[in-house]
Amino acid sequence: MAAQNANPEPVRGGVRAGGLLFVGRDRELRALLGALSAPPAVVLVEGEAGIGKSRLVAEASAVLRADGIVVVTGGCHPLREPLPYGPVVDALSALGPCIAPSAAVDPAVGVLAPLLPGLAGRLPPPPADAPGPSGQRHLVAAAVRALLAAVAPAVLVVEDVHWADEATKELLVLLAGGLPTGTALVLTYRGEDLPPGAPVLGAALRRPPGTAGAELGLRPLGREAMAVLARSVLGQGATASVVHHLAERSEGLPLVLEEDLITLAGRDPLPGLVGDEDLRVPRSLRELLAARIGLLGPDATALAQGAAVLAVAGGADVLGAVAGLDEERTHQALLAALGAAVLRERGPDAYGFGHALARQAVYDMLPGPVRTRAHRRVLAVLRAQDPPPLVQIAHHTRALGDDTWITEARAAADQAADVGDIGTAVTLLRQILDQPGLATDQVAETALALANTVQFSIDAPGSVSTLRRILATPGLPTAVGGEIRSHLANVLLNQAGDPVGRDEMEKAALELEDSNPALAARNMSVLAVSDTGSASAEERAAWMTRALHLLERTPDRLAHTVVRANQITLLLTAADPRIPALLAALPRVDDDSRVPRATAIALSCAAESAILVGLDRRAPAWNDESLAISERIHFTALAAYGESYRLLLTWTGGHWDRWDAELAAYRARYPDSPLTDTGLLGTAQGVIAAARGQTSRAAALLERVVAHDPTSVLTLGAAAATARLHLARGDAATARSSLADALDRVRSRRLWPYALGVVPTAVEAAVALGDRAGALALQEAHAEGISSGECPGAEAEQDLCRGLLLAADRPEAAYEAFERAVGRWKAIGRPREEALAAERAALALTAVEPREGLARLGRAAAAFDSLGATSDASRCRRHLRVLGRAPTNPRGRAGYGDDLSPREREVADLLAAGAGNRDIAAALFISLRTAEHHVAAVLRKLRSTRAAMRGNGT
Repeated sequence: MAAQNANPEPVRGGVRAGGLLFVGRDRELRALLGALSAPPAVVLVEGEAGIGKSRLVAEASAVLRADGIVVVTGGCHPLREPLPYGPVVDALSALGPCIAPSAAVDPAVGVLAPLLPGLAGRLPPPPADAPGPSGQRHLVAAAVRALLAAVAPAVLVVEDVHWADEATKELLVLLAGGLPTGTALVLTYRGEDLPPGAPVLGAALRRPPGTAGAELGLRPLGREAMAVLARSVLGQGATASVVHHLAERSEGLPLVLEEDLITLAGRDPLPGLVGDEDLRVPRSLRELLAARIGLLGPDATALAQGAAVLAVAGGADVLGAVAGLDEERTHQALLAALGAAVLRERGPDAYGFGHALARQAVYDMLPGPVRTRAHRRVLAVLRAQDPPPLVQIAHHTRALGDDTWITEARAAADQAADVGDIGTAVTLLRQILDQPGLATDQVAETALALANTVQFSIDAPGSVSTLRRILATPGLPTAVGGEIRSHLANVLLNQAGDPVGRDEMEKAALELEDSNPALAARNMSVLAVSDTGSASAEERAAWMTRALHLLERTPDRLAHTVVRANQITLLLTAADPRIPALLAALPRVDDDSRVPRATAIALSCAAESAILVGLDRRAPAWNDESLAISERIHFTALAAYGESYRLLLTWTGGHWDRWDAELAAYRARYPDSPLTDTGLLGTAQGVIAAARGQTSRAAALLERVVAHDPTSVLTLGAAAATARLHLARGDAATARSSLADALDRVRSRRLWPYALGVVPTAVEAAVALGDRAGALALQEAHAEGISSGECPGAEAEQDLCRGLLLAADRPEAAYEAFERAVGRWKAIGRPREEALAAERAALALTAVEPREGLARLGRAAAAFDSLGATSDASRCRRHLRVLGRAPTNPRGRAGYGDDLSPREREVADLLAAGAGNRDIAAALFISLRTAEHHVAAVLRKLRSTRAAMRGNGT
């Protein structure tokens, strides 16, 4: 999508997209066009009201359209009637001429057909199944992407995003995270209209790799630019004193300057200044509008005043009705208002003010009786429409001080929530709650409606703040408060990732136990399985028992399914053999999509747990069924989890040759996924880095995993891998202390079946420190903890523990224990763990049968080589050297000439992986000086540098 006019020369011209000369924005225009020249791209344009955001975008759009690029624009408005994704839908509705009826449009676009009736003949039919709110949002995002791709190169512009509703914001976040090739997104907004520090779209806007972008902040025009613009309109009348006066009045705000120039065109120099100071609407703008309206006749004045009260662009018939004019008088009055530049044409049969500040200026000038009369006329007109615009009706009813506005606002909020316009619904419900003197039942009903609505907002901090404020509402019944607190807990846990949510969930469960057993049971079952907090296994089991008892008091299908699903999740930590049968009993189909959603979540948790306990071959089927159910009910939240499990099986299955490419693909597909560098995926990255000899990088990766959520089960593997790094350096004391917290969690939550390396690593550290009693106690506790579970990975780790305890005194028995571990890991399908156990078995065997033991060490080294585990292979070869059976060099010490020796090839592989000299020394078990010697030799022989090798992966 090349912008041919994006050249280093100033982009100037006469009257263009905005009417007057475009001045003072050459740098910004070049930046905007430059960003849009390398799609996909996301551009933010920020500036105060009247600063020229729309004009800048209009100028860029003119350049792009001249280059054959499709540009469509939608705008947000504070009084927009509820319409899902309204600004985006408005923009897309203009794409009709760009879509040939015979074009092969992606069937996914059919989701938009109900929203774009004007394009019905050009779009595929809508899907037969109606997804839930969450699925609908993701389907709409996919459909918009597909439609933009069909007309690419294309630019979607959404203006005044500070007024966007929540559904539109979320859609824009999703679009920005995955724009199709050849498309771009431009968003304009007022920073001063956002809460302090709040992202423009409520959630952080992240551009994925490969997406260009820019953030442009517009500032007031400079004096020189204002002089150029003044001369272009006033000619010789733009004297130095006039320009100075204009600059003082406008303070560089293009809107005010242009309004001044329109007024002055063809007149005498600027009149004097009158009026008071009003910081909300610039004084000069009030004066300009007052002067222009003063030149209008009574009919045109009434029309302008009615437009100011109406607050949205209206057709001639609506404006005439509000002003009390017949058709002919309306026509003449409208021509006069347009001719005086009081009103402007905003679309086909849509007239309003050029800017919100202009409308506000006229509205503020209205005497109270005139304003009241106009609001009554507007209400009469709006109520006669079919369907009536409920948001506007509520606004005008409230402006009149009519108590019925609460009823009107509630109806509008319900309508907005029904069509997915969360932002409008939340705003209206907040206004109702702010009304003094509400009856207790009104407070309860409205507060609950607001809580039910706000939990779907993407603005987690805003939702939390609102829900806490609702809970503080005087007179709120305990049962209603419990339900609202339940929503707060869900937002804290699921959106904000705040462990405080567990405390709120506990309070909610207790508040609801008598009045709402279904919801109380669901909350208690969540407390039983939540991966936050320090609750012991006994405490979690107690919550689950209470939840199961509460089910006896309710027939609610959703409650029964959620509690049973969470019961399975709790049983997963014990590797209970009944899990497959319990999973099979969960419902896959139900009229309430939340029921199969609970089943899908349980299957997803089971897939993850299968990997944790070593049932790797069982995980894919559960994961695939979870994703299939999710797709059928349009529940997209599990997709990133499901793909992460597939990636984890690449790691555990030893397919490390595919790991880097598949991890990069996962990042590209889920750029905002919190899973990528945390939990199990983060641990896998650290473990692989350590095995490849990237010790420093491994330590940093593992530290990040543990720091992200120190209390999570999913950080146990990172803690164990960190301890192994310390053991490799001979620091058993640090290894043991670094595992203390992880061991406490394993003991407290009875996580013995999870094969994450914690127990065997702790046993090895204890043995190395001479604490045989402590090591034995830990091994015995582990053996008891896994005795009743189906956990082959933990059984393999138990064999390792026994072997470690036997190695010093009974090497033959240790060998047999390690060999059992080898067999178990092989049956599970984990080649690295199999090779690690084989290495230990070989070392034990050398004390009994040296020749066979050394041969097996060589085979273990070869197994590590096949994985690309350079450090592991080097460790085995070091054992061979120490034990006197290092492979000899048949060509002699200097027999390789310019070719790399096997050792130098290992060094080259580590350099390509980004390892430093210290990492190489640690990985190959050689001194730092020897590592430096090898590095110098490798770089000399390959005629390369560190940077070049790292970049080429040599």
